[in-house]
Amino acid sequence: MVVYKIDNNTIETKGYEQRVGGWTMKNVQMEVKGNNLIITVDLTQDHGPSKSGKTIAVASTLGNVNVPGEEFSHIKVGLNVYKYE
Repeated sequence: MVVYKIDNNTIETKGYEQRVGGWTMKNVQMEVKGNNLIITVDLTQDHGPSKSGKTIAVASTLGNVNVPGEEFSHIKVGLNVYKYE
């Protein structure tokens, strides 16, 4: 596991799980380079069926999370990536 700090936000990365504050995202990595938010998702991963069972989860922020870093922490991201069976 890699643990590092970006402007008072601790980010722990284990594979493609990223923990920002109290949230653990599934298969989502976010980083800020300059004024750009870079989101990385491994499109080959499968995190099981949705609650309705109509789709398969590929990645999710599991709700809205702050953009990493102090400068843009007032901006939120909510991401769900899914596929049909």
